[in-house]
Amino acid sequence: MVKLNKIYTRTGDDGTTGLVDGSRVHKHAARMEAIGSVDEANSVLGLAVVALAGTHYAAPLTRIQNDLFDLGADLATPGEDFTPSPMALRIVAEQVEWLEHAIDGVNGELAPLTSFILPGGSEAAARIHIARATTRRAERACAALAAVEPVNPQALAYINRLSDYLFVLARALNDYGAGDVLWVPGASRAQD
Repeated sequence: MVKLNKIYTRTGDDGTTGLVDGSRVHKHAARMEAIGSVDEANSVLGLAVVALAGTHYAAPLTRIQNDLFDLGADLATPGEDFTPSPMALRIVAEQVEWLEHAIDGVNGELAPLTSFILPGGSEAAARIHIARATTRRAERACAALAAVEPVNPQALAYINRLSDYLFVLARALNDYGAGDVLWVPGASRAQD
């Protein structure tokens, strides 16, 4: 159980922050960039949940927000052993599989894509597209971390699947694809 009695500790005033194992890293380190990017994606999802309150889409997004806290804890636990334990919260295959089933469920109801789509349509879909793009940035930060330090493969799979889920969810929110705004290549170029 997490208990926070004091919000500021002054321990980060030197530009470092603590990890789960007690080690300290610079706040600009690749690990902290990944953790911060996941936190940003989670915050953007919170804005989407507000827009979808009262719909059947809010509960899965809230579950995902909780999983993103798990992902942040996973990333904050350095090392090469990705086995969950009381001291090491790790993303597990079941979380990735849940997202895959969610993707398949939503995607099965969508009209096939005939073009790339522009982020937009309804307000709710636009918010989900912002969350999708923010999640892609978080994925890039996690991949950059994985290029220099060990990262749980399930964590990388989860963040990758999440952007896919958000893409199909945005389409579902656009009247199951009927309200998608299609990309028209070169539409604003001068015609000869």
